[in-house]
Amino acid sequence: MAYILGAKSRAELKGVHPDLVRVVERAIQITTQDFSVHDGLRTAEEQKRLVAAGASQTMNSKHRPQADGYGHAVDLVPFINGKMRWEWPAIYPIAAAVWQAARELKVDIRWGGAWIDLDQIKNGTPGAMKAAVEAYGAARRKAGKKAFTDGPHFELAR
Repeated sequence: MAYILGAKSRAELKGVHPDLVRVVERAIQITTQDFSVHDGLRTAEEQKRLVAAGASQTMNSKHRPQADGYGHAVDLVPFINGKMRWEWPAIYPIAAAVWQAARELKVDIRWGGAWIDLDQIKNGTPGAMKAAVEAYGAARRKAGKKAFTDGPHFELAR
């Protein structure tokens, strides 16, 4: 099944770096899991609220305008039965589609699911995405730290 970005998703991409927009546009064409762009560019007030709620860890988010004036991050949330759903089994195929789109378009993308550059994942399958999240969590636990997994988050790696 082919999916398309709806009007709300397209509106969220306004102010996002063109390279990242191209990756999102390609990912929606090849994904096996429909998604919505939940967040693109954020205001300082939006970011402050998310940090206060624990949904973000920094005011220096790549969702905020960067030196070039663009936001360098998006949150791609699974769209299931007409609703956005934050469910890991549905996030992995989206991450796999972003992995493929980034490779095709030669754009370096960092994924919040494992806080890793996607080019470090050699096999862009949903199973490989799940394994990366599990490895990240295990490494954080081993280091005595809490994992902050943000599966819908994708950002330019540069």
